[in-house]
Amino acid sequence: MSIPLPLHEPSPGAKTHCPYCAFQCGTVISGMPQANVTITGDSDFPVNRGRLCIKGWTASVLLNHSERLTQPLVRGTDGRLSPATWESALDLIVRRFQETQASHGREAVGVFGSGALTNEKAYWLGKFARVVLRTPHIDYNGRYCMSSAAAAGNRAFGIDRGLPFPVSDIVQARTLMIIGSNPFETLPPISQWFEQQQASGGTLIVVDPRRTPTAESAQIYLPITPGSDLALANGLLYLALEERLLDEQFIRTRTTGFDAVRRTVLAYHPAETERRTGISESMLRQTVRLLAKQGPSMILTGRGPEQQSKGVDTVLGFINLALALGQVGQPGSGYGCLTGQGNGQGGREHGQKADQLPGYRLIEVDAHREHVARVWGVEPSSLPRKGRSASELLDSLGQPDGINALMVMGSNVAVASPDASRIAKRLDSLDFLVVCDAFLNETSAFADVVLPVSQWAEEEGTMTNLEGRVIHRRPAQSPPGEVRSDLEVIVGLASRFGFGRQFPSAQPRDIFEEFRRATSGGLADYAGITYDRIDEQQGIFWPCPDENHPGTPRLFADRFYHADGKAKFHVVEDRPGGDEPDAAFPLYFTTGRYLEHYNSGAQTRQVGELSKRRSKPGLQIHPELAQHWSIDDGSLVMIESRRGRVEFFAERHPGIRPDTLFAPFHWGGRDAANILTQGALDPISRMPEIKLSAVRIIGVRPPESMEPRT
Repeated sequence: MSIPLPLHEPSPGAKTHCPYCAFQCGTVISGMPQANVTITGDSDFPVNRGRLCIKGWTASVLLNHSERLTQPLVRGTDGRLSPATWESALDLIVRRFQETQASHGREAVGVFGSGALTNEKAYWLGKFARVVLRTPHIDYNGRYCMSSAAAAGNRAFGIDRGLPFPVSDIVQARTLMIIGSNPFETLPPISQWFEQQQASGGTLIVVDPRRTPTAESAQIYLPITPGSDLALANGLLYLALEERLLDEQFIRTRTTGFDAVRRTVLAYHPAETERRTGISESMLRQTVRLLAKQGPSMILTGRGPEQQSKGVDTVLGFINLALALGQVGQPGSGYGCLTGQGNGQGGREHGQKADQLPGYRLIEVDAHREHVARVWGVEPSSLPRKGRSASELLDSLGQPDGINALMVMGSNVAVASPDASRIAKRLDSLDFLVVCDAFLNETSAFADVVLPVSQWAEEEGTMTNLEGRVIHRRPAQSPPGEVRSDLEVIVGLASRFGFGRQFPSAQPRDIFEEFRRATSGGLADYAGITYDRIDEQQGIFWPCPDENHPGTPRLFADRFYHADGKAKFHVVEDRPGGDEPDAAFPLYFTTGRYLEHYNSGAQTRQVGELSKRRSKPGLQIHPELAQHWSIDDGSLVMIESRRGRVEFFAERHPGIRPDTLFAPFHWGGRDAANILTQGALDPISRMPEIKLSAVRIIGVRPPESMEPRT
């Protein structure tokens, strides 16, 4: 089953891109400024080809919304946020940051960014943290998105790009396997490529504990036990070995390290794999035969296998499978990650992550530090070393030797983070919190200063979508009131700290020119990309080292990015998650997204049409489990984990496993699914295990008994 997607013919207007997911649909905005705004799909843009989802074509509501922040807010002695001038707000921020660092050291101030920021913002924010604040502690919400896939890609291929091929390659895959992703709801316009793949005779395999709309469209659905994805990957490779399905020539000429992997996966006999995953041996064999014999084959992962404390190893397991079958490097084949956030790819390439510098350079590598320091006009020794990852950064708030003052730009951490009650306490313990956003949200409720910033259609910049295609975000109207851009905020703060020379401009095009020099020679090389070239070519794929280079739509055709040009196999062993079900908490709990909402809901909950369609989170529960607890549709079900409890409306659904419960994470407060989730970290990527928590049902009430919430 596919979700119908509104298809609009573009009308004359400003061309830009959707503010939401990493598909970064081309859009046409008409009716500007500030009246009768309409958004249609840009049929000329080759990624979405005119299609938009309901989030995209209702996004205009955000621009002129009555709840838009239009002037700075400062919390007074009465505890309330009140209007203030920009000058007084910025002066206050500088004074409080300086006082914090004077009392507790430079590392006592932290910065938290976002995968929604443009490349220019991500670059400027990382530079601000390291040059002005000289703090190592900058990270961003992309750490929750695809950091495990990124780490696995770097280890296996020597480079990380979500899709190392254009999205159009999906159509050429004869067999396509999607693990733990529901793109028909989370990246809706991408479904056209899956539909075309199937219409041309291809097979779609979906691995998920829930029979999602994406799974409904598949020829083969594998209802996996939550947390057993790595066992599945190793078990499929065992069967490929047993049935002599390997591409021995590819393994011999283009990879290293397979012999150790061969020995390891021999422990994953199909009977053992069936026990761990819940997938029958016959289905396992059918799956691996299709991947090996009906090629080219493509394997795509999402947050399901990645948001685990073994996420990196799990992704490496599926990369091992793709390499062993020789299904990497040719059109229609390969491993890819379905990125979530709008600039989740570019956002991590250019300095927002605690361990990285622009161009995907590493902050702990001296040669990398020296290159970036030259561009920035500072001494390499002045740059801090690696800081705390996102979860560790937030967990240190207000703690001894932790972070006492924090600036958050474009992220609603109070809703998006696991173990949300703990994060709320950490935010409340801060001495000083600054939030830059267009609307008040659950995080700004703790803020001492809230700065109103421009939105997607009010600013210019570049974004990098899930294919590694660098695109041009164009302004269509001016921001309302006293709203400033995030770039203006950074420049205003930097000049007050005495670093105006290093931050001479808030104009995106000026910043992009410096950014090109900073990335030159790095893995994510943007040196040859210009605004004009992006416009002429509908986006340019990195790496693009000079202006005569066409860009790189498809990686790995001839070589991988390790020094020897070969891909590396990695030995990976399945292991328990950080919060497995037991007698006390016997059920799995997992989270995800609704079609109508996006991530923490800070934007989409402001849109009346979206909120009307999905005003509250529902709890998806199998009818057998519901019958055992006398749960009807609409019943109020109290769920408890080792961290807290949340009450949801029940939605009985035969497509979910009987041992698994699901709820979306778009809401905060008492409706926050992330009150239940836990933050066990992957030892490599430091991604928290949001997708796997043990819970129990502790109460059921009929709908009419619900008391109004205050």
